Amino acid sequence: MTDMSKRGLLQSGALMTAGAVVGCATPGTAANAPVTPFTVADTYVPIAGSAEMFPVRRIYCIGRNYAAHAIEMGSDPSRESPFFFQKPTDAIQVVPPGKVADHPYPTLTKNYHYEVELVAALSKGGRNIPIDKALDLVYGYALGLDMTRRDLQRGMGDQKKPWEIGKSFDRSAPIGPIHKVAQTGHYTKGAIWLKVNGQVKQQATLNHMIWSVAEQVSKLSEAFELFPGDIIYSGTPENVGPVVKGDVIECHIDGLPELSVKIV
Repeated sequence: MTDMSKRGLLQSGALMTAGAVVGCATPGTAANAPVTPFTVADTYVPIAGSAEMFPVRRIYCIGRNYAAHAIEMGSDPSRESPFFFQKPTDAIQVVPPGKVADHPYPTLTKNYHYEVELVAALSKGGRNIPIDKALDLVYGYALGLDMTRRDLQRGMGDQKKPWEIGKSFDRSAPIGPIHKVAQTGHYTKGAIWLKVNGQVKQQATLNHMIWSVAEQVSKLSEAFELFPGDIIYSGTPENVGPVVKGDVIECHIDGLPELSVKIV
């Protein structure tokens, strides 16, 4: 079985676990669909309290968005503008609430790090969005992990090469269900923490962000045209660190169901 076939099966399995119906075309889609030599799986995240799924177009991540984390990574948060990177959509690993999902320790690394983050999901797009209109684009929020092959990231950085290999790999973006803003409001404060094997490793509040979600959306829209289906991992607090096989990660943001994975 090819890696692509395995990915398709894993994606389908994750969606079925979340109660999704996969492969239903919208009216008129089948008749107009191009003929292709093979099938590429689409990426979806469950929407809490709904049978609908959120289709993921792009995954944006902001770096060093909590001051203490910026300092521990060797940066000066008082002088640095926000910067962003991307992960591929197949980095998504859907983690249902109440489950401890198996998360594979990736290849090529000996220093695998956790980063707990608030994720914003967009249902509208545009360019050059003013800050006071930016939250109008947000459909909902989720709890996520930006998993990182830290040794590869740092090694590429030391060589002044792109460090995509440290961030943009299979299942590097575990995520829980998306909760609609219409039901929860916007997440601008409240606790965010991460535990490994029951021990608190990361702990902060969302208002410790240097750049708010609204500011992130606005800044991103200056560099890219945003579209429905884009999601934004909004940065992690300080005390990122390594995990090994057998470790259990628990993540929390006030108002969202906790997310748990076991490194296997």
